[in-house]
Amino acid sequence: MWKRNQPTAGSRGVSDVTPLDGVDVVLADLDGVIYRGSDAIPYAVESINAVADGRRVGYITNNASRTPASVAEHLSSLGLRVEPDDVVTSPQAAVRLLAGLVPAGATVLVVGGDGLTSEVEKAGFSVTLSAEDKPAAVIQGFAPDVGWTQLAEASFALQEDIPWVATNTDWTIPQARGVAPGNGTLVSAVHAAVGRLPVVAGKPEAAIFEEAVRRFGASKALFLGDRLDTDILGANRAGIDSVLVLTGIDRAKQALAADKNSRPTYILDDLRQLHEPYPATKVSNDDATGDRIVSVGSSAVRVAGNAVTVERAGEHPVNLLRAAASAIWNSGMAIYALEVAPELYA
Repeated sequence: MWKRNQPTAGSRGVSDVTPLDGVDVVLADLDGVIYRGSDAIPYAVESINAVADGRRVGYITNNASRTPASVAEHLSSLGLRVEPDDVVTSPQAAVRLLAGLVPAGATVLVVGGDGLTSEVEKAGFSVTLSAEDKPAAVIQGFAPDVGWTQLAEASFALQEDIPWVATNTDWTIPQARGVAPGNGTLVSAVHAAVGRLPVVAGKPEAAIFEEAVRRFGASKALFLGDRLDTDILGANRAGIDSVLVLTGIDRAKQALAADKNSRPTYILDDLRQLHEPYPATKVSNDDATGDRIVSVGSSAVRVAGNAVTVERAGEHPVNLLRAAASAIWNSGMAIYALEVAPELYA
């Protein structure tokens, strides 16, 4: 059964409204949105610089291995206008959580890189790398050189009933050579040893978004991400409108299959489309068959029973994806119960 009361991709817009309308702060993920590896993603830098001409821009990253200063330096080298305070990291959000769990100045076992260690030290905690120092808590984040020794120390420490905070639980991390294991795999190794789960600060939890909104004083924020399971889910949990940009991990197939908690407000091919009108989604009936026709711009899909097919390809492929997403998300059926034409996600 068709559900008209659910949000649809583009349902909030009309032909002359862009995703930026009414937004005072734009928050951007980094990997897969701004850069891939060390290189800028096409059109990202100029598009974000144009956003920054009239709005505050902040950058949110789950990467716990780098300091805000090093992130800002990298972004600046790509051509963005960035200061360290524009960067909100999962270590910063994790340390804020940690401060509510242990006394000020407590000894904390750190598993991770310089980005995490520096934030723990700035907050006034004493850093240790050994469980023999009887830490009051464990805080864990990603670094490329984290190995068995560090994970074992965390496991030894967590045999005591002390808090465990993870910067994030991303299963993967995009690199220039491809996709690599992320912090979630390292957290999972400790979980397997100690039999419990950490408190998580980074995406998809709300803490890192709340830290950004507080810091930048946002009244209406828009978040840009490339992953449904961390970026979009986290923005939804924090009550922030979101953009899925198809330059990173998740593409058309994943967007169509997004569960109700991980659906973006907008879908963009690249960040140039932030500045372009976002066409509204329109729904009509085929009088002859009773089928639903869902259109975005000149593109349209047909919903006949459990089949979703191309009605009109249209001029812009992304509009066909937007129409298909709206049709599937509002069909009342799970993606596995639908027959979706391959042209819609190829």
